[in-house]
Order: sequence, then C-alpha cells, then structure tokens
Amino acid sequence: MRQFTDRFGITKPPERSGFSAERLGRITEFFDRQTELGVVPGWSALVARNGEPVYAAGGGLRDLELGLPVEPGTLWRLYSMTKPVTSVAVMMLVERGLLGLDDPVGAYLPEFTDMTVYDGGSPGSLRVRPAARPVTVGHLLTHTAGLTLGLAHMDPVDALYRQAGQDVLPLPGTTLERMCADVGGLPLLFEPGTAWNYSLGVDVLGRIIEVCSGETLDRFIEANVLGPLRMTDTTFSLAPERVPDLAEIYSPDPESGRLVVNEELRSTFRRPAEFPSGSGVPGLVSTLADYHRFAAMLVRGGELDGERLLGPRTLAFMTANHLPGGADLNSFARYPDDEHRGCGFGLGFYVVTDPVRAGSFGNKGEFGWSGAANTHFFVDPVDGVTAVFCTQVVTWGRHRPPVRRQLRNLVYQAMTT
Repeated sequence: MRQFTDRFGITKPPERSGFSAERLGRITEFFDRQTELGVVPGWSALVARNGEPVYAAGGGLRDLELGLPVEPGTLWRLYSMTKPVTSVAVMMLVERGLLGLDDPVGAYLPEFTDMTVYDGGSPGSLRVRPAARPVTVGHLLTHTAGLTLGLAHMDPVDALYRQAGQDVLPLPGTTLERMCADVGGLPLLFEPGTAWNYSLGVDVLGRIIEVCSGETLDRFIEANVLGPLRMTDTTFSLAPERVPDLAEIYSPDPESGRLVVNEELRSTFRRPAEFPSGSGVPGLVSTLADYHRFAAMLVRGGELDGERLLGPRTLAFMTANHLPGGADLNSFARYPDDEHRGCGFGLGFYVVTDPVRAGSFGNKGEFGWSGAANTHFFVDPVDGVTAVFCTQVVTWGRHRPPVRRQLRNLVYQAMTT
C-alpha cells in the first residue's frame, strides 16, 4: 500500500484529521476479502477530509488473465459517474445566464417540442397522448423528464429505445446530436415531473451544452472542468499509449458467479474510438487521483487550489432534494432501488435525507453517485469527508458487489471526531 500513500502525499497520521489509522485499515481488509472471494477483481479507494487525503489503498488485479496489479495510475471506466461531471458543466452555464433550469428542452433541441406520453399497449402498437407540460432542463437533471434507457428492459418504451439503437452501447457513429434526434421522436414514459426514472437525461444535457456553448461536449468539459481541476488523466477518448493502464472489465457468470471478461464492453477505450469526439458515450475514464480532485472541489464548495468552478450557493442548491414535495427517491422512483432508500435526488446526485432510513452512520446532506462498473463516490459537506472507490464489475441483482453502503459506513466508523 506504500505506493498509494506516497502517490497521494499522505505523511501525517490520520488521527490529526479525526480518523483512526487502525479503523481505516478495515477498508483494506474488507475489500481485500471481496477480492479473495472473487466478488471484485481488484479495487482502489481514497478517503479525504476537506480535500486532504487521509487514506489511499488498493488491491487485487486490474487484469486477471495477465496478472497485472491495481496501481495508483490504473484507469477506470466511470460510466455514470460521468453524469455528476456533466451536471456541474450544465450548472456552470446556468451561472453564466446561458441556460435556465425551467427552460423547455425544445427551446434548444426542437425534437423535444410537442412530446407525447406512453398511454399503454405493446412496442408494436403503442398508444400515446400529448404531454401536458414540456420537458425542462431541470427535469433532465433530476431524471424526472419521462425518458428511459434501452438497457432497462422494463417497459415497452425501453424496447423502442433499443430499436432506435440506444442499447447498452449505441451504434458506432452515434453522436449526441443523433441520439437526441432519435430519443426526441419517442414517447415519454410518464408526464414530466411526476416520477423518477434513471435515463438518458444527462446525455441529452450533454447535447444542450454543445448547443449553448458552440463546442463539443468533450472540449467544453476539458476546458471548463477537467483542465481547471488538473484532472490530466481523465478523458472521453483514451490515447493508445494509456491502454495498458486500463483495468479490464468483468461481469459474473450467470450460473457460477465467477468473474469473466465482459466481451460486449471490453473493446471500448481499447481501440480507436468507436464514438466520435463529443458523443459522451460511454463516458469518461479516470484515475483514483483525478476523481478525488473532482470530489475535493465539491466538498470545498465549488473551488479547488484557487480555481472556482461553481459558487457555493449554486452547489448547495444542486445538493438539495429537488423531488416534488421533498419526496423520498424510492417512493417517487418508478422502480425503487434499495441502495437509495432514505435519499432524495438533487441536480446530478443522490442526496441523503434520512440517515437512519438510509442505513448510514453519516450525515443528512451527504451526496454522490455510482457507475455501472460499481465505481462510487460520496461527499459529506457536514464533516468535510469525501471517498472515492474504483473497481470494474458490471452486474445487477444478487451478484452486485457490496460497495456503496459498506464503503460509506467503513469510512464513518473510522472517524473519531
């Protein structure tokens, strides 16, 4: 673990920052055990207070077949942990007066004007009705727009997304402009603002960023987020010389539960980009160090090392619960997820509203998000704590690695002040 502590410049005892070194060691013990059990191939984690790392470690392998270890410079596919980065970029445009949360999406993307809503039937004979209200930028940020995902396999509208090429990975050559043209012509799953459903909403916001800024999404995020935060290893398009640092991507075999390479996803980032610059798909790759800098900016109220991305009031607004009436995410979600009980949803993040119901040792107001490969991060603005966890296992249901709630409580149990 010395290479991790050296990489992050951790020289003083964690006790000076209100943590027990012995108890922080339980994080290592827990995830090493998950590696030994074959639940995850390898992992890395970082805990910080007020932006200063107090714990950094990793274990296992980034490539099981080649026997390559997890290292501080290992690259990880972030998948949906890209969404908070995009959400910050959106709010930077809001702060500049170039975009409004109540703005109809159709004002920027005409294909989202005069939307229809699913009213029953099968994919081959869908019934629709006119939407009673327009989809807004705020709806997209909170996943209450009525959009969905092709990979969901839960509703007839999901099937229409797959037919349009919006599946686990879009068709090669897909751009955000093309994706929005396809999705904007499909019915909404429900009336905007009446339910929560995880969706392509933030991808649509990526296209709105392009329209408002006149730049491709990758260039805007590089210039306005990654560059100022010095996240030099974070990118939408991986350079060929960095491919050896990329962790392999795994899923459990449906029958045995043994980790096997996910062949559908492994090629992404390992060969010349299948998705044009600015597509935003399949998201960013990053290192533990880089995403820590993003989390550190958030816990410091929008600023890091003299670079301010957002005003502190903007960030406080983003991390409030924006669900109607302060609703609990699980009660408002179309398909509840036990991982998010006791939480609401802000502008790009889950937000803990009831720590007891959430099963958390932490504070009301904690926020964060996860990625499909079971990466996860959280920010606790009350105690100034951040944590970032990285692995590469894409799975759902009973084979899901015990990461989110366990990481949270492993961090909090180590705190002494």
